[in-house]
Amino acid sequence: MTKFIKLLLGAILLAGIVLPALADDKKVDPSGTYVWTIPGRNGGPDRTNTLTLKLDGDKLTGKVSAPGRGGKIVDTDISDAKMTGSDVSFNLVRSYNGDTFTNKYSGTVADGAIKGKAEFNRNGDVTTHDWTASLQK
Repeated sequence: MTKFIKLLLGAILLAGIVLPALADDKKVDPSGTYVWTIPGRNGGPDRTNTLTLKLDGDKLTGKVSAPGRGGKIVDTDISDAKMTGSDVSFNLVRSYNGDTFTNKYSGTVADGAIKGKAEFNRNGDVTTHDWTASLQK
């Protein structure tokens, strides 16, 4: 009976060390092109945004392409991008008329989408809303 208990304890100990290590090895790669739509300003047409992400080692980079004033597509590099497990976050800094605006995005990458929260600071008022971007195949 003692031999069985030692064997059982050894198996439990091994599972406690090996299984978490194996889980850590499987990192989520968010690389790809994602699309999401937001309502237009002042009742205008919806705006489609495109996010392109690239994970190189631990470094996450990318850009957002979105309609600017007059409908022209504007590309903006993301900043402060981080990838931890399946969680992604980044900032989008834009300037207009000498003012700088920072939008913060965070979410979880799963099942071909990023789902999370977007935070906007407009004139000192911070608002958040749900955000879902779908991976394009």
